[in-house]
Amino acid sequence: MNSYLVVDVIWWVPAGIAFIGILCGVLLHMIYDRAGGNAALRNAKGIAEQARRDAGHVAREAEIQARGEVLQARENFERDVAVRRQELLAMEDRLMQREINLDRRVALVDKKEQTLEDKLEALEQQQAALQGAEAVAQKVNESLRAKLQETAALPREEARRQLLRQVEEELGGETSLLIRRSQQQAQATATAEARKIIIQAIERYAAPVVNEVAVCSISLPGEEMKGRIIGREGRNIRAIEQACGVQILIDDTPGVVQISSFDPIRREVARLALEQLVADGRIQPARIEEVVVKIQQELDAVMLKAAEQALAELGLPALAPEIAQLLGRLKFRQSYAQNVLAHSVETARLMGLMAADLGLDPLVARRVGLLHDIGKALSHEVEGGHAASGAEFLKRHGEPEQVYSAVGAHHHEAEGDNIYSALAGAADAITAARPGARVENTELFIKRLSELEALAARLPGVEKAFAFQAGRELRVFVEPRKVDDAGALRLARELGKQIEQELKYPGQIRIVVVRETRFVEYAR
Repeated sequence: MNSYLVVDVIWWVPAGIAFIGILCGVLLHMIYDRAGGNAALRNAKGIAEQARRDAGHVAREAEIQARGEVLQARENFERDVAVRRQELLAMEDRLMQREINLDRRVALVDKKEQTLEDKLEALEQQQAALQGAEAVAQKVNESLRAKLQETAALPREEARRQLLRQVEEELGGETSLLIRRSQQQAQATATAEARKIIIQAIERYAAPVVNEVAVCSISLPGEEMKGRIIGREGRNIRAIEQACGVQILIDDTPGVVQISSFDPIRREVARLALEQLVADGRIQPARIEEVVVKIQQELDAVMLKAAEQALAELGLPALAPEIAQLLGRLKFRQSYAQNVLAHSVETARLMGLMAADLGLDPLVARRVGLLHDIGKALSHEVEGGHAASGAEFLKRHGEPEQVYSAVGAHHHEAEGDNIYSALAGAADAITAARPGARVENTELFIKRLSELEALAARLPGVEKAFAFQAGRELRVFVEPRKVDDAGALRLARELGKQIEQELKYPGQIRIVVVRETRFVEYAR
């Protein structure tokens, strides 16, 4: 039993194990099936979720693409609008330019019409003038025919006398003008040789104009030198002013001291003395007097050397010491804008040139020219004009009568007994008339030109008037619509008569009347 029991147990055990296995398999299959269903469910949910997400992405991408297309369409539209706007603006500019061109053409057409009207009006006036001239000519022809008929009945001599009387009456004014011009030409021919000589002398020689002033400046090495020049309580500057006879001007200008005096010699002495004192550095009253005396002696030597240099330059023999010393003082004298010594040398050269052309002694002429203004170097204590006082001084110191008499008469203050006085007056006037020598000549010259232009501007129809060639030519511009060609000729004659009556002028004045008409046209 036990064996059967064991066999039963042994049989049931595998059977139980098999049953349990089957049961486990069923259970496992059920569990697996349930798990598979859950997984499928989960997969389905995942697929659904993924589908929703994909749908959202697709929707967003579709939305983004739609927006991009909308933006692109908008940009294309705006670009098209801008292009159209530019085209419209360009078209508007072209239309505006066409309108401007049309306005110009209209204005040009109006101007042409106005010009044509003016031309027609001018033609009508000319036609009327021609008709009037024809009428006058017809009257004159009838008058001449009547006179011819009357003359035909007269004797030959009576007809000749009447014809001459008529011609004389008609040409009386023109004849008198021709006679006067012939007289002027004859006078010009008579003096042509003298003018030729003077002009040649002027052209062959010209000297510079030197202009001096009443104040000169001294440069100082430093500002402390001003205090040394002034000195304690101003004793140094007073000593300089008393010794030299000048005025020392010390102002705020850095490094400069000015010397003022109308006497150029005193001013030169003070300048040289002050320069030497500044360079030496010892500035005191005793030293100032010593230096001033020394400078005066040196300046006398300088003036004598200047006189000797002028004599050597002109090739003249030596002068008396007193005359030479006085002549050298002219180096520091001035007359208007001219240095008197330079002016005297220039006068001497001009007189020598003119004397050589006239066959006179050039040495005597140059000597007279060099000494003609020596009276200006005499002090104010000598009475009389510089010509008379200079002639008296030269006479006292042994100059020939031919020289001092010409010097005394070169300004026509005394009667000269030789031709050198006339040459001296002419050469003196030439040098004084040079540009820059006399300011008054420039002012009178400008005044004469202004009067000449103003006289022309007063006439009716004159637009502008200009004087040329130092007043030798007057150019007048008239308005072409107010003055015709015949009127321009009458205006020139009338202007010439008024100038002869109202103005004083040398030589003759050439009057040129300009009538100009301009027509402007544009080609497009």
